[in-house]
Amino acid sequence: MVRGTPQAAPTLSQLQAVLQEEEQRVVARMVDLDEEMEALGAALDGVGDRADDAEVIRRHVLRDHARFTGAEVEAALARVDALRSEVALARLRLATGRGRVAELRDWHALLRELGQHLDDHRPPDATLAEGLARYRSASRQVFQIVEEERVRIARDMHDGPAQGLANLVLQAEIVERLLDREPHRALEEVRGFKETVRSVLEDTRRLIFDLRPLTLDDLGLVPTLRRLGVEYRERYHLEVRLSLLGTERRLPTRTEAALFRIISEALTNARRHARARLVEVILNLQPQRVSVVVKDDGDGFERAAVEARLAREPHLGLISMRERADLEHGRAEIVSQVGRGTEVRVTLPLP
Repeated sequence: MVRGTPQAAPTLSQLQAVLQEEEQRVVARMVDLDEEMEALGAALDGVGDRADDAEVIRRHVLRDHARFTGAEVEAALARVDALRSEVALARLRLATGRGRVAELRDWHALLRELGQHLDDHRPPDATLAEGLARYRSASRQVFQIVEEERVRIARDMHDGPAQGLANLVLQAEIVERLLDREPHRALEEVRGFKETVRSVLEDTRRLIFDLRPLTLDDLGLVPTLRRLGVEYRERYHLEVRLSLLGTERRLPTRTEAALFRIISEALTNARRHARARLVEVILNLQPQRVSVVVKDDGDGFERAAVEARLAREPHLGLISMRERADLEHGRAEIVSQVGRGTEVRVTLPLP
């Protein structure tokens, strides 16, 4: 019987070539996305200018409505509503793109660290196969996390703004048919139209906040966490108490983004799985490091059992918290006990 020749373990140069190829692909995609974001930003500015012009016309028409026909008034109102919706969608696309760029930057940083690790430590050939397997496993986990997030965004878009926009089209067609025959009913439909627009805008703003809050870039981590607490109280009736130790200040962009994602994931777990009623978030800003404790009063879990299950069926939420902390050269620890809630403890160094 002829046996196949065993496949040789990859050499160090082969593993480095894999990393370099992936790094080049990520860099090329980041360049493409940067160009797309620049084009989207310019388009958003254009839509915003048209929306401002339409708003000026709307105010003029409403102020001197007696000089205009009902159709002209309704057209002015409809144009403003349509442009506002277009602005909201453009902002959502821009926020989605920025989130994707941030993910690619994190992935690029990880690739560079892996490459540097190979250069520094030069493992023997016998361990290269294992190292490559770990690299591929980490890649699968990252891409699985990204894919699940995309599915969630698509579902939220379909159930929220997309459905609302479909309703707006139907309402606009009803108004169009009623304008000449029953203007009073048309006016009632316009009021409903405006309420639907407000609802769609609110859903869109929530999606943008969930993707990457604009306040995180503009105001920083602490104001964004305060806003997040309000969102959870209003949307889920979950009390979130934020305590700040140290002097409030801006942190490096990547540090703020990592902490926000970890805290968001901890809050999501407390809401979905722990049936918590209260979550305490303690943020400690020190000169050389920042630490966070997220503690809930939920059901808790048996850590040993969960750790064993993670080895078989990884819980991407728990993995993502640890991976984000590792990526920033920090650490994340999850402590829980049945009936006594769960604590997520995170410490990240500051440059």
